[in-house]
This record gives sequence, C-alpha cells and structure tokens, in this order.
Amino acid sequence: MPEQPVIEVSDLHQKYGEFSAVRGISFDVQPGEVFALLGTNGAGKTTTMDILEGFRPATRGTARVLGVDPHAHRRKIAHRVGIMLQEAGFFQELTAAQTVDAWRRFIVKPRPRAEALAMVGLEDRAKTPVGRMSGGERRRLDLALALLGRPEVLFLDEPTTGLDPEARRDTWQLIRGLVNEGMTVLLTTHYMEEAEFLADRVAIMDHGRIVRSGTLGEMVRQFAARISFRLPAQFRAADLPVLGGTEVQEESGRAVLLARDPQDVLKALLHWADGAGASLRELEVRSASLEDVFLDVAENGRKAP
Repeated sequence: MPEQPVIEVSDLHQKYGEFSAVRGISFDVQPGEVFALLGTNGAGKTTTMDILEGFRPATRGTARVLGVDPHAHRRKIAHRVGIMLQEAGFFQELTAAQTVDAWRRFIVKPRPRAEALAMVGLEDRAKTPVGRMSGGERRRLDLALALLGRPEVLFLDEPTTGLDPEARRDTWQLIRGLVNEGMTVLLTTHYMEEAEFLADRVAIMDHGRIVRSGTLGEMVRQFAARISFRLPAQFRAADLPVLGGTEVQEESGRAVLLARDPQDVLKALLHWADGAGASLRELEVRSASLEDVFLDVAENGRKAP
C-alpha cells in the first residue's frame, strides 16, 4: 500500500482583499522527498509556505501536513516540523550558544547545543553575540534552530541566502544527509543550482499558479543544449554546415548552436572544422538546465496580460 503524502495541497487559494496571491495550486510531497517550489518574487511561494507552516488559513482549498490542517492543528504537529523563514528575529546581545539554549526550552527532546551548532559549522562562534555575526552565520544559526527538534518535515524558505559558496555546499550536503535519513523537505530558493542539487521534484509558480512541474529531467527535456565557440576570423555563422534541427546564432563574434542532440551536432561541427582548417577556440557545451526553464517561465510571465 503506497504511503500517504507528507504534504498535500489541493486547489489552494489565498486572497488579500481583492488580490489573489495563490490561485488554485495542487501538489504533494512524498515521504523522504525534497520538493522545490520556485518562482520570481511575488509568484506566491512564501504565501504557500505560510499556509503549510500553519501561520495562516487558506481562503479556499485544502492543505495537509502530516495528515492534518496545519493551521487548525498546528500544536498537534509543531514538534514534528522544522521551519526556516526568509528572515528570523534574534536578540542581538545573546550569543549563538545562548540563542540555541533559549530555543531548546520550547522543544521536546531537542538536540544538544553543541551538536546543533556543529551541524551548521558554528561551534567556534558559540560565544559570539548574534549582533556581531555575519549575515551568512546568522542564516546558519537559523538552520540550526530549525533542526533542533529533529523534525520529520522541514520547511526551508531561501535557506542559503547570504552564504558563501563553501558554506552553501556544506548546507546542501547537510540537508541531503538528513533526507537520506528520512526527513521530508519543502524548499524555496532563487538558486537554480541549489534546486538541481537537492530537489527530487520541482514546481515553478507564476502569478499564483503552478505553470511547470516534474522531475529535473522532465522539466529540461524540451530545451536545447547550447554549443558555442569563437568564430575564426575568416568565417561567419552562415558559413557553418547545415545541421538538422539546430538553430545557429551569432553573438559578439561567437557562434551559438542550440541543439536537441548535442553529441551528433558536435561530431559534425568538428568534422567541418577539420576539413575547413578552422580552429574552434573557447568551445563550450552546456546542457539544458533548470535555469533555462525558469527564465522561459519568467519571460512568458512578462508577456502575459
């Protein structure tokens, strides 16, 4: 018998006065899955998270977390859920250790303070007042607090904003390790690489609706790979061989080929270059990515009335 989804959203609507922030979205998140909810600013992601975190009731439709309405039964599931908001308020004069200790008082069977700080690489900042910590360090402290109660479900709203590349990668590895142990994650992020690394499935919102959803492979399948190189001085893009199903462009002295089958196109291109005595300098091949899908949605959203 299949497991019940950890998160279930059906025909969810949220209005603020006459403004519809969320317009009839539906999705589910399975146990042990990372689900990324993406979209431009104002797409409705944070409003959706607020409803699922129990901070506000939906105007219409249903939301379920661990089988219950998260607003009506917030106390029932609070000890099973971890929440990392976009911005958290800290007492600036408290140290990182004191902040964790204060938070532990509200949690059933919390992690030890040293473990919580070590998980996010802040053990050497335990005695540092929060007001003297960097933005990235405060963000990691946010994550430590969200994980303090060993949650079954973790909500992450832009979790790595302000982190340097090394800290961001460490955070990804930490989250992936916890997911491998069975935790379920709902994530919002503006870093496409983050979603690609962490997410099992993705949904992209635009103007309050989900307009694309699926696995990464399903999302990028319709987009072409990009092959580019600096054109030799004696050639123009029009001189390149005709390659079936490939769009050829010229950008600032570079040839750009958009190809559905990059391997065959690259073979033909190299064969042509060898015969023409041409050197394809600065040759780059980039597969289609989640960023291509996101930008396509954003562009279509701008065109919409």
